Amino acid sequence: MLLNAEPVRVLGDADNPRLRFSSSPSEERSDPRRLLFVDDKPAFELSFWCGTCQILFQRQEGSTETFSAEGDDLIEAFGSLLPRGDYQPLQLEIRPRLVQPSRPGDYFAEEQVATWGLDSFWGLPVYPRTPYYRTFETAIDDNAHLYEFVVPMVPPSWNERAQVEKYASDLADGEVATAVAVSILDVSLPATDDGSDYYSHWALTHFLLDGHHRIQAAAESDRPIRLLSLLSVDHSLGAPSAVARVPALRAQPAQSRTPHPA
Repeated sequence: MLLNAEPVRVLGDADNPRLRFSSSPSEERSDPRRLLFVDDKPAFELSFWCGTCQILFQRQEGSTETFSAEGDDLIEAFGSLLPRGDYQPLQLEIRPRLVQPSRPGDYFAEEQVATWGLDSFWGLPVYPRTPYYRTFETAIDDNAHLYEFVVPMVPPSWNERAQVEKYASDLADGEVATAVAVSILDVSLPATDDGSDYYSHWALTHFLLDGHHRIQAAAESDRPIRLLSLLSVDHSLGAPSAVARVPALRAQPAQSRTPHPA
């Protein structure tokens, strides 16, 4: 459910942001991968630049901490951690479901394999190296589908059990909890139709900054939680016109994809 979408805002630290994205393959000559950095250490490898490669968020060694910010304006407060640029703030209500890699419900082992097949080198599904949360999906049209993910900066096994149980109790009592994420929209379509379930994958991926215990509590108790998403216009593989469609798509009813017959 979309609760609110504000106009695109310019946010971020132009000089020394704690989080940043790879600028382009040519500018990141030392490492041509597309990455999300935390304090200049690779935290997640992202979908490659080509626009036909598989969707990817794969945890790296730099993803070891959560974030917090102070102030009445959460958008500005958390925006100060990010690189300077255009962001679409979204207030979402999500019902997270924890997924383990290569287990039932894993996007990489199911929907992605149905479209791209197994990784050509490893002969295995893409492995994200982290549990993550699935929250929402909907049809864009017959040839495109939106998938939404919430990716924790640290795995749920690092969370303090007592804190998770406290937040679960608070949610049961009706407390409204909010988590915060920086987000990207990656859009990818395989270069060739090899007879599999061929369509464009729109991946709305929220990298969780604050609220790790709250999200885990919501998932374990099957309760909704609010998510403030700061969706980067500049660092998404989806064009600005695609990013502009996200509020309307997120306001649609959830809809699972029916695979095309092979």
